[in-house]
Amino acid sequence: MDDLELATDELRQNLEELETINTWLGGYRPVLAALHRLRPRFPAGRPLRLADLGSGGGDTLRYVARWARQQGVGLALTGIDANAFMLDYAAAKSQNFPEISYQQFDIFSPEFAAQPYDVLTASLFCHHFTDAELVGLLRRWHQQAGVGVVINDLHRHPLAYYSIKFLTKILGGSRLVQNDAPLSVARAFSRADWQRLLAEAGITDYELRWCWAFRWQVVIYTSAENTN
Repeated sequence: MDDLELATDELRQNLEELETINTWLGGYRPVLAALHRLRPRFPAGRPLRLADLGSGGGDTLRYVARWARQQGVGLALTGIDANAFMLDYAAAKSQNFPEISYQQFDIFSPEFAAQPYDVLTASLFCHHFTDAELVGLLRRWHQQAGVGVVINDLHRHPLAYYSIKFLTKILGGSRLVQNDAPLSVARAFSRADWQRLLAEAGITDYELRWCWAFRWQVVIYTSAENTN
C-alpha cells in the first residue's frame, strides 16, 4: 500500500476490504467522536474546512459527510493522497457527496503546508512514517489546522496482531490485506509512543484515548487564529 505506483484490480479489492474491516471493527468512531467534541470550536457562518490525509478510498470522508448531514453541520471536505489511482477510485465512490473533493499532494511539500484547513484528520496513516518524519508532520499539522488535528491509528499489541492475521485469512482476504493488515499493527503505536512523539513535537494540548478495537484516538487542539 505504500507503493504510489500501485494501480491494479488487486488494490481496488484491498480498498474495499479495508472499508469492510473498518465498518465491522468500529474504525470510524474515533474520528466521528472527536469531531463531536471539537464541534463547539467550529467556525460560525461558513462550512468547516476538513482535509483527510492519506484519504485512500475516501471511506472516512463519506462517513464524516453522513455524520455532518445528520448533525446539520456544513462541511467542505477534501481528501489528500499522493496516489492518483486511489484519488480516482475515491472520487468515483463519492459521487453522491458533492461536499467531498480530492486533491493530489505531497504532504511534505510547501504547497500543501500553504493550504488553509480548520481540521486535519489522519486515519491509519501515521504508522507509515518514521518517528522523525512523524514528529515533523505533527508540528506542521499543529500549525496548519485552525481548530484541531484528529488522528485515528492502531494500537500495537500482540492480540491485535494475531487477531487481524487470523481474521484476514479465514475471511479469504486478498494478498495485500493479508500482508498489510498485520504489518500495520506491527508498525503501530503504544500509549507511551504517542506521549513521546507529541512531546518531541512540542504539543501539550491534546487528548489521547484508547478505542475499540485496538485504536488510538489523538485529538490535538490548536489556536483559532487560522479559522477566518
